[in-house]
Amino acid sequence: MKNQIGNNISMTLFGESHGPCIGITLDGLPAGFKIDEERIQQDMNQRKAKGKISTQRHEEDKVEIVSGYFEGYTTGSALTILIQNQNTRSADYKKTQYRLRPGHADYTAYEKYKGFQDYRGGGHFSGRLTACIVAAGSICRQILESKNVYIGTHLKQVHHILDDSFDEKNLYNQIQAVNHMDFAILNPEKKEEMIQCIERAASNKDSVGGILETAIINYPSGIGEPFFDSIESILSHLLFSIPAVKGVSFGEGFGFASLYGSQANDAFVYTDRIQTKTNHNAGINGGISNGMPILIHTCVKPTPSIFKEQESVDYQTKENVKLVIQGRHDPCILHRARVVVDSMVAFGLLDLWMSDKANGGWV
Repeated sequence: MKNQIGNNISMTLFGESHGPCIGITLDGLPAGFKIDEERIQQDMNQRKAKGKISTQRHEEDKVEIVSGYFEGYTTGSALTILIQNQNTRSADYKKTQYRLRPGHADYTAYEKYKGFQDYRGGGHFSGRLTACIVAAGSICRQILESKNVYIGTHLKQVHHILDDSFDEKNLYNQIQAVNHMDFAILNPEKKEEMIQCIERAASNKDSVGGILETAIINYPSGIGEPFFDSIESILSHLLFSIPAVKGVSFGEGFGFASLYGSQANDAFVYTDRIQTKTNHNAGINGGISNGMPILIHTCVKPTPSIFKEQESVDYQTKENVKLVIQGRHDPCILHRARVVVDSMVAFGLLDLWMSDKANGGWV
């Protein structure tokens, strides 16, 4: 199934942006884990649209767990989550049904599904479905946190404006801090500048993108399944599944291109355990975790739904046309997408750990 991913635990996503509901099923979760439903809602709130820098489509996003959960605990059967779509305006899309939106999947969807796809709001290509991923990812994060593994993401870059980088000597405190922010940054002096940049793009009927930086701490060494299920392979696959993600790198990433091997290598030292003096390779060697923090950079493109007039083609008539998009759209999705990144990473890391468990490694 193309809407399913995972090995020892699986995640199946279903629904469309303007359908009655969207949902997700997690299969393979351990039985007897106590789920904090309030925590799920807190994570969902991080994804919600807020203020002028987000879409004006406001959904309640109340999570309903309809299977695999009883009296507060996982039962071991497939856990299914439903989220109702309550604030749709499908008429906004009827007017331009055949006019292909630049940067969207309209043309490729017509070519693949021959016009039978649900075009409203992007259908199953929509970022709306990431609400389900956040709900499922919250459960995965809770399981990882019970093992002392923590994940956090901040806005490293909005358009041309840079935030500070994570400080590996203070990661726990920084992760806790950003996980309680609606607009997650490390340097508070950058917040207003970034927000003004987004609002300026919106006032110009445009949008901006940027880079998210993610940190994971206390993930055990020795986890990962090379070649094809290495940590980088699994997490990249998941992160590239998020709409608008166009780049993923680990540690120095493309910065390795300008380093010598003597600079790129992380020397090993022994204190109370074996670790590395530096962490250019982001806690991963040979696709396997080495116990150091895992650091990921995710590039998110500018939201393609902009209100400027654009050139397009009418798919039905094959005529060149002008297109002005209607509806409610985000001028930037970075501040909402970062909890989606956390959720995808949590699922991937838990699945990898469960794979290790299958080989006798769960502790």
